[in-house]
Amino acid sequence: MAGRQALKVYLDLMSQPCRAVLIFLKDNKIPHTVEHIAIRKGQQKTPEFTKLNPMQKVPVLEDNGFVLTESDAILKYLATTYNVPDHWYPKLPEKRARVDEYTAWHHANTRLHAATVFWLEVLLPLMTGQPTNPAKLEKALSDLDSTLDKLENMFLKRQPFLCSDDISLADLLAVCELMQPLGSGRDVLKNRPNLLSWRSRVQSALSDSFDEAHAIVYRLRDKFTAKL
Repeated sequence: MAGRQALKVYLDLMSQPCRAVLIFLKDNKIPHTVEHIAIRKGQQKTPEFTKLNPMQKVPVLEDNGFVLTESDAILKYLATTYNVPDHWYPKLPEKRARVDEYTAWHHANTRLHAATVFWLEVLLPLMTGQPTNPAKLEKALSDLDSTLDKLENMFLKRQPFLCSDDISLADLLAVCELMQPLGSGRDVLKNRPNLLSWRSRVQSALSDSFDEAHAIVYRLRDKFTAKL
């Protein structure tokens, strides 16, 4: 965009929403710079970063002095501020409302339940040195299954992508969350052919940016499964 300096994003690619932001920027060729914030090292708690985002979370966007947090807000800001294809966040009210409908549902469903599986199976054992609690993991997987049922039976019932016939911000946010449990070698979609086909369509639409952003998840999977 003429007259604009390249925007800056603060990301930790182990974070699902951070990967979504990076994929969107790369796929749409929006000039940007990345400052990597290692959550595992507590870099989000430094005085400099806390001044930028008092919530001490990533992602954060900085665009000509404008600072924005929360991935949903960041992605919608990028989609409406920069010259990107309309399918990401359509201008037509009814179509845009479908994307908003999913993103409002996403945080307490797809994000919560996929992240809980990853937390119980990967992060908590790494942090405590204790094995995964089977009962808690079974409950988390059951909750995630209910969410996956809704993705299939509601959002993908009549169309190839979650909100329309083309990829949108909804698909991007969802796929990044559902890739996260792969860090332990668990593909939560493996017994769901409709969702596997959807993921393949999303991956094809995003091309190289998808695998580039998820390289950290692939490395974690390889390291985790090598120990089994």
